[in-house]
Amino acid sequence: MKKHIVLLPGDGIGTEVTSAAKTVLAAVAEEFDHTFTFESKDIGGIAIDNHGTPLPQDTTEACKNADAVLLGAVGGPKWDNNPSHLRPEKGLLGIRKELNLFANLRPVRGFSNLLHASPLKREVVEDSDLLIVRELTGGLYFGTPSERRNNGQSVVDTLAYERSEIERIVRRAFEAAMVRNKHVTSVDKANVLESSKMWREVVEEIKQEYPEVVTEHMLVDAAAMKLITSPTQFDVIVTENMFGDILSDEASVLTGSLGMLPSASLNEKAFGLYEPVHGSAPDIAGQGKANPLATILSAAMMLRHSFSMDVEAQRIESAVKQALDLGFHTPDLDIQDGHEVNTEKMTEVVIDLLKTDTTTSSIMSCYV
Repeated sequence: MKKHIVLLPGDGIGTEVTSAAKTVLAAVAEEFDHTFTFESKDIGGIAIDNHGTPLPQDTTEACKNADAVLLGAVGGPKWDNNPSHLRPEKGLLGIRKELNLFANLRPVRGFSNLLHASPLKREVVEDSDLLIVRELTGGLYFGTPSERRNNGQSVVDTLAYERSEIERIVRRAFEAAMVRNKHVTSVDKANVLESSKMWREVVEEIKQEYPEVVTEHMLVDAAAMKLITSPTQFDVIVTENMFGDILSDEASVLTGSLGMLPSASLNEKAFGLYEPVHGSAPDIAGQGKANPLATILSAAMMLRHSFSMDVEAQRIESAVKQALDLGFHTPDLDIQDGHEVNTEKMTEVVIDLLKTDTTTSSIMSCYV
């Protein structure tokens, strides 16, 4: 199978982690007899420096012509004082809107030898495995332009949704639940917000199409509490844009490392943009300290969701788990009695483990 992938390295460690994921994807292509071609474009701070805009038209067009997009990270203190239209984050928001990426998927899964780094007790987070499905292109962030009134003494922000926007994200969550543990938790604030009342109505309608899926409604404040006190009760969480933004960041710390979490942003077809949850970490850029695993796992999500290559995706995920089980880790991870390696070596370990003829003993002899 032949696929064309656009890389958006972005800023800081983005270049290093996208390069690592590209190398892993190339190894998968060789192992499974696929052809992946790659094209790199600017976004974020580097695009501001090179093109005077965080999202050049050339980048947008390249992404629209690709089969999938892999993004590193954007932002950094260099651009903190820029006017709002020249902030790196505008590039990320812009490309999501241009590509109509309405569904953000964030899996949160714990790795056994990293759970000691979680701020929660091990017995609370053990066996946590949940997926947050967040609506990405509507709601408060994209309502009628905010405005200051009364000489700046009052302000108005608008939360707006079309029923069709709610229907498509809710249906995506039920489809995800069908291949997981068949449980959907819909999060809203229906006791206060009219938009949440419509959200709940839509969930009630669509759940009839998925009788095998257990469905429950939960207010966002209760969901925030239960993510911390009982995360294993969740399978698929679906919610609107702002609630999803907050809850997904909260959930990201459950397993003890932000550097391990991938994400996908999908449109109504199979097209998606894939990126790690972590930021650009400019303080360690170029030092070989960057953790490439979240981006590598994002590449696995690309194979599964955009290319329907589930076996290949599982091979990557298994290799990452094996690497951690063997104790290999970058400096950001705390694995007791482990083997600290740099970005390049961590990537090489994953590649060696995903190859069918590689044994763990040969890995240990090469890298320890």
